[in-house]
Amino acid sequence: MGLGLLVGYFVVFLIVRLVVRNVNYWLYEIKLGEKRYELPPGDMGLPLIGNMWSFLRAFKSTNPESFVQHLLHRTRYKRAGSGVAVYTRRTVYGNPSIIVTSPEACRKVLTDDDAFQPGWPVSTLDLMGRKSFANIFGNDHKWQRKLTASPVNGSEALSLYMKYIEENVVAALHRWAAMGRIEFLTELRRLTFKIIMHIFLSSEGDHVREALEKDYTLLNYGVRAMAINVPGFAYYHALKARKSLVAVLQRAVTRRRAQRRENPSCPKKDMMDNLLEAADEKGRRLDDEEIIDILVMYLNAGHESSGHTTMWAAVFLQQNPHMFEKAKAEQEETVRNRPAGQKGLTLKEIRKMDYLNKVIDETLRVVTFSLTVFREAKKDVNVCGYMIPKGWKALVWFRSVHYDPEGFHTESGNFMPFGSGSRLCPGNDLAKLEIAIFLHYFLLNYELERENPASPVMYLPHTRPKDNCLGRIRRVS
Repeated sequence: MGLGLLVGYFVVFLIVRLVVRNVNYWLYEIKLGEKRYELPPGDMGLPLIGNMWSFLRAFKSTNPESFVQHLLHRTRYKRAGSGVAVYTRRTVYGNPSIIVTSPEACRKVLTDDDAFQPGWPVSTLDLMGRKSFANIFGNDHKWQRKLTASPVNGSEALSLYMKYIEENVVAALHRWAAMGRIEFLTELRRLTFKIIMHIFLSSEGDHVREALEKDYTLLNYGVRAMAINVPGFAYYHALKARKSLVAVLQRAVTRRRAQRRENPSCPKKDMMDNLLEAADEKGRRLDDEEIIDILVMYLNAGHESSGHTTMWAAVFLQQNPHMFEKAKAEQEETVRNRPAGQKGLTLKEIRKMDYLNKVIDETLRVVTFSLTVFREAKKDVNVCGYMIPKGWKALVWFRSVHYDPEGFHTESGNFMPFGSGSRLCPGNDLAKLEIAIFLHYFLLNYELERENPASPVMYLPHTRPKDNCLGRIRRVS
């Protein structure tokens, strides 16, 4: 092969590479005109794929922070307020996106409803439902939030569920101690799923709960996956799981509607009854699809975050014996100070557990269950000196806020484990209550013995040990 031919191949390679690397620039940036110079630095990645390979590679490694950290070395960055702010343009889940990581920028994106609306990936919308909280906004969002948030928030609502949670926590710990070897995370997810089922579908029975429970793991693996509907891909299996979930829930909704037609005066027992009876100021009622999408999302969110956080709180306490003993001493003091004749915990007692609540908050910070949320700019928006163009996605990168050693402290407004603004997780108080009740009884009477303390950690779809925290729950005197 002659030198001239080699040079020719090399030139062709460089041209092809240049074209491929600039496709996204031509698709998304050049149309912005002069405004493109207001974009943050960054790399839009390859056509179609964008930056998804580097995203997935980082979160399947031992250092998920590398997806954002390497930007400090490759791009310019600004210091905004208390922390290093990295703003970068990327193509994530097939969309031109700006990743925001400073507390100021994150709060702006989360709280400015005039400038931003939900912007979740196709996979999330398809699996959670097009009429779920993930996609609706405006008056529909306000109405559905009011319907579903008030029954799980506030002292009266939380006190209503405390006895049920307590009874199931005590029974579960007793049962696990007798079972021997268990997957601690798997059992916790079953426990928290039973609790959220009681709140939303209490009268449907264990057969419905078991039918739903088995499909939620598959559903979760697809929520943060690329929307590739081909056998072998997570999204494909998650769609099949959603179909099963929808079928079970549709039967439950149909059955419940028939019961209420036959007996209109029957008392409301759970959230589904509230949803079936609800009407807005114009008399509009929720249709079956809306109710099912609400249930799919709430049943999922209502057990995954509390189950994972509870596991990590127990693991972290077990790894730090001095903290375990301090937290246990607080629980023992709570019991000692209890009035004679009182059985079980009260909401007032839980709110006075200063150290345990700090343990829970620190676990929420370290784990950062939701690694990011997706918003879409409704107009061109300036955020901390950079422009997010209309139609582009804004990814709120919680991990950078929570892991900033210089700027983080819980009282500063930099603590966002449940989001912020009008879309703050409506079940945050319930989740923290569940975790506190579990840890109270765990600290008093049990300890966790992990079989594989060095088990690798997986970060997608949520942070967990690869072995689901295999081990034993041992009762202590």
